[in-house]
Amino acid sequence: MNWTGFDTWIVIIGALCAAACALPGCFLVLRKMSMMGDAISHAVLPGLAIAFLVTGARASVAMFIGAAIAGVLTALFTQWITRFGNVDRGAAMGIVFTTLFAIGLLLIRQAADHVDLDPGCVLYGALELTPLDTVTLGGIAIPRAALVNGIVLLLNLGIIGLLYKELKLTSFDPDLADTLGYSSQFLHYLLMTMVAVTTVAAFESVGSIIVIAMLIVPPATALLLTHDLLKMLLISVAAAVLAAVCGHIGALIVPGWFGFESTTTSGMIALASGLIFALAWLFGPHEGIVTKWRREAAIVPEPAPITNNSTT
Repeated sequence: MNWTGFDTWIVIIGALCAAACALPGCFLVLRKMSMMGDAISHAVLPGLAIAFLVTGARASVAMFIGAAIAGVLTALFTQWITRFGNVDRGAAMGIVFTTLFAIGLLLIRQAADHVDLDPGCVLYGALELTPLDTVTLGGIAIPRAALVNGIVLLLNLGIIGLLYKELKLTSFDPDLADTLGYSSQFLHYLLMTMVAVTTVAAFESVGSIIVIAMLIVPPATALLLTHDLLKMLLISVAAAVLAAVCGHIGALIVPGWFGFESTTTSGMIALASGLIFALAWLFGPHEGIVTKWRREAAIVPEPAPITNNSTT
């Protein structure tokens, strides 16, 4: 394996994407809204396409705004269908994101006829190419994806740090939060906005499909290891960064074992996230299957008391 500075930037960008997604993902998992990340990551497609068709260019700012608006609208439409249509939340998510995703694919196909916009890149990302697109800060060339995802990570950290108590309370007991004067509705849409912005930031690097794994798998892994929210946030970020590192190393090494030339780093990051989750599921200190089995096997049953059944 010939490691270069190019590989280092790929790992850094992947780690920033994964960590930025893991933070709001923790609250999605706790609120049992994991599929909302799936819905938003797919539904941003029409926002991207409409921004391009309106501006006629792939300007990052316009497409970022368009996709973020589409993501927030996904949360709004889901909430409205659930409330006014008397439809289960999961069904409402399915209705909204499949419809918007289909519209987005049609629009992107239309846009691709006029510009080199690859739908496959939208779905799977192009993490290996992100170090080529750089901006200069202080005389240092930095990949734009690293800058964007780094800023989003800091924003997520800032919002969670500032509203930690409120987000925690609304995640576990929204009615109590409303009683105490914290608007659970406002915090819900704030969280959805965080998810939308984070998804859009990671979109170009890892695509709409792989970002789902980054939003859900590291938080789910952390939940197997702890029930303390602060520890869960820290563990999920650590698991996300570890998946990014192992994923790129795996993308360089593993294909050769099976006679393949290469594979995508983003796909291997998702696979690494799944393997880390499997390890926590099997060997977690509290909820691990193997740990429970060994704990039960170590319990020695007390001998049955000896009774004297003889009669005198």
